[in-house]
Amino acid sequence: MTLKKKKKNRRRWLLWALLAIAILLVAGYVYNSNKAPEGEPVDFATVENRTIKERVSASGRVYPEKEVKISSDVSGEIVQLLVEEGDSVYQGQLLVKIDPEAYLSAVEQGEANLNNARAQTANSRSQIENSIAQKEQLTAQLKQAELLHDRNIKLKSDGVISDSEFEETLTNIESLKANIRASEASIRSAQESAKAAEFTVKSATAQVKELRTNLSRTAIKAPTAGIITSLAVEEGERVVGTAQMAGTEMMRVSNLNVMEVQVEVSENDILKVELSDVVEVEVDAYIDRKFEGYVSEIANSAANSASATGSLNTDQVTNFIVKIIIKPSSYDDIISDINPYPFRPGMSASVDIITDIKENIIAAPIQAIAVRKKDKDDKSNDEMDEVVFSTDSDTAIMHVVTTGIQDDDFIEILSGLKTGEEIISGPYSTVSRTLETGTLVKKKEDKGEEGDKT
Repeated sequence: MTLKKKKKNRRRWLLWALLAIAILLVAGYVYNSNKAPEGEPVDFATVENRTIKERVSASGRVYPEKEVKISSDVSGEIVQLLVEEGDSVYQGQLLVKIDPEAYLSAVEQGEANLNNARAQTANSRSQIENSIAQKEQLTAQLKQAELLHDRNIKLKSDGVISDSEFEETLTNIESLKANIRASEASIRSAQESAKAAEFTVKSATAQVKELRTNLSRTAIKAPTAGIITSLAVEEGERVVGTAQMAGTEMMRVSNLNVMEVQVEVSENDILKVELSDVVEVEVDAYIDRKFEGYVSEIANSAANSASATGSLNTDQVTNFIVKIIIKPSSYDDIISDINPYPFRPGMSASVDIITDIKENIIAAPIQAIAVRKKDKDDKSNDEMDEVVFSTDSDTAIMHVVTTGIQDDDFIEILSGLKTGEEIISGPYSTVSRTLETGTLVKKKEDKGEEGDKT
């Protein structure tokens, strides 16, 4: 075969190849043009009757229900420290002795002042008695002078005595009356002095009582039974105590038989929480173990209200402290002679407060619920409807629903759906943003792909 003939055959084959490619492209275009458009791949779920427990989750720390901080009311050096951290103490047990010498001297001085005040009171009473006796003596003399004067009146009228003698008895009577008035003034003065002395005695008595109280406070005793969970001082240290403020905190006595968890609950959830609500407690130190508790106290004021005084800033998070008692019956099995108190103050814990329980109610997966504007054409109306989507053949249909309580996975359907209905449950990004009535959908093929949960 000649070279010219070979080139001619090659061109022919090239033209046929190009023609075949063109035919395939045209066929592919026609096929894709006639092919029905594919729908959004979605997951389906069936509406079922379920039991839903509504929970409020929070985290915090474990504390004794009763913890007493022991501070010093008096200042001085610790001369005896009779306990160690971890010791068990009974109510009234002597814990610490502070050097009492200065307070003992003060008591002795106060008692001396009291005795002096009592002596002054006795002296004032003696003066009262002397003044009364003096008045009685003057009163008797006045009576005698008045009798003598009465006789002199008759004698004067008979001309037996002279005028000077008569005036002498009269003057004597006036003098005695003046002395009696002076004596009465002395009595009143002595009585006032006695009252003042009695007030001094009362003041000195109160001072001695206070000094003796301060002396007794040098011996610090346990106000309640419990465990020494914190010890902040050593023997030989000086502590400060004043009447105006709390003194040096020396230790804490805690009742570890009853423990509580203190958690912070946001203002969005606090209204759901009620006293005695059942609580599931997880303590980080006990992995895969849940303890039972109940709500014992709910704060009326926000935990950060004190720091925000005078500030109207609403950007910061507002939380309320909730206290939860851990039921001892839920951890009886981990109490032993080696470990009589399973929980230590300060342990980390998380809780689920069960705020509502409904059984056998219509429920749907949470991620099947979306929101849509009530009126798309009215831009001034921002009201929203809660909706779910079902399908008619391969077309999405929107249903407005009313919801109730929810847990982590399911939400109560109050109206809009019936048990057994099939609804679109995901992916959430498709349900929340893409789907509308009339949107084409298809069942998502399970090829190991993870649905969009965000």
